[in-house]
Amino acid sequence: MKNKKLNQWLWKWHFIGGIVSVPFVLVLSVTGAIYLFKGEVEAPYIANIQSIHNSSNEQLLPYQAQLEIASRAMEKPLNEMVLSEQSNQSTEFVSGKFSHKQSIYVNPYTGEVAGKFSPKDTWMYSVRKLHGELLGGKVGTKFVELIACWAVVLLLTGLYIWFPLKNGKLGGVFTIRRKMGKQIFFRDLHAVTGFWTSLLLLLTLAGGLPWTDVFGSNFKTIQKWTNTGYPASWMGIGLSSQVKGAPLSLDEMVQKAQSQKLDGVVTIGLPKNESSTFSVSNSTFPLSQQKMLHFDQYSGNLVKEHHWSDVGILMRGRMWVMAFHQGQLGQWNWWLMFLFAIALTIMSASAIVSYWLRKPLQAWGVPKVPSQFKVGKGVLILIGFLAVLFPLFGLSLLLIWLGKAITSRKNLV
Repeated sequence: MKNKKLNQWLWKWHFIGGIVSVPFVLVLSVTGAIYLFKGEVEAPYIANIQSIHNSSNEQLLPYQAQLEIASRAMEKPLNEMVLSEQSNQSTEFVSGKFSHKQSIYVNPYTGEVAGKFSPKDTWMYSVRKLHGELLGGKVGTKFVELIACWAVVLLLTGLYIWFPLKNGKLGGVFTIRRKMGKQIFFRDLHAVTGFWTSLLLLLTLAGGLPWTDVFGSNFKTIQKWTNTGYPASWMGIGLSSQVKGAPLSLDEMVQKAQSQKLDGVVTIGLPKNESSTFSVSNSTFPLSQQKMLHFDQYSGNLVKEHHWSDVGILMRGRMWVMAFHQGQLGQWNWWLMFLFAIALTIMSASAIVSYWLRKPLQAWGVPKVPSQFKVGKGVLILIGFLAVLFPLFGLSLLLIWLGKAITSRKNLV
């Protein structure tokens, strides 16, 4: 049997965390489900630009000439070229990374600029901004991080509350009672759905938290201290070309890249200056097939070759859970995350409905805890651990404590 008073105390904090977090979790689950269709939304835009029609007598322009055309047409410096997989596609050159990424496409037969594309060009970008920062910029990203931290707390407290009070009989907690009133039905729907999705929720949070501002910054610091991130030379840091003679043309570099026979989408990173290197990398799944190769831009000699095994364990784990979070590990992963997003939406919505049905008039309905109850050392240690692990969660606890102290002081006066 579990501690009934502790159950009441955890239920109170599960309620407080949920009343603030669940409406936003609902937004995140809905936008997350929509964002899984990012590829399908962007594909027609890109295909409209990238698809070209060529006659059999047309000759390909040299890649070097295409690069010069793209450089003149692009306002920002180009940093990589994507190898075309088909002959009826324009050549993609890329400027910037992540949210600042923009591609320009050059017809390899006519030399005409077919068009430009950025992830910001579709409505899916707004969904991403809503999902990642609630359209609130830097403040929004931190608020989403705080919600994610509290989601971990809701998960832990919810599992304890879900476990039956008496005799450990689990049958009732696996079923949804449909004939005991609406409030019981929606409460069971929330609890049972939450139990069955708890592991997926933990994995999904693990895929997002390392990319947040505060927790993510601390995570990167630990990676640096433990040398478990990308090797510095993965991105070409510390590597250089021997400046001697004329540099290789992009056409010669394309031949070298093609000879590597890499899986997935292959990109050629362009030298940033006269002493840096060409880099050849591939984006593919499984992640273990990814490589990064750096070539001297003058001699073409291989300067450094990296395999996925050279990446530190924390970064490998981080990249895996991020790919899992985004449904990129295959169709099974995509469908699993889509169904999970639906389940999370149901869980959040049912919690709101259940609360609304049980909420007293003109009161919040916060669960009561016996005044003489004191939390044990084990629970306090766990709370302290979570407060250190998730600094924004710790800060929120401090603000709650200060607010309670100020309120109590006013009542005394």
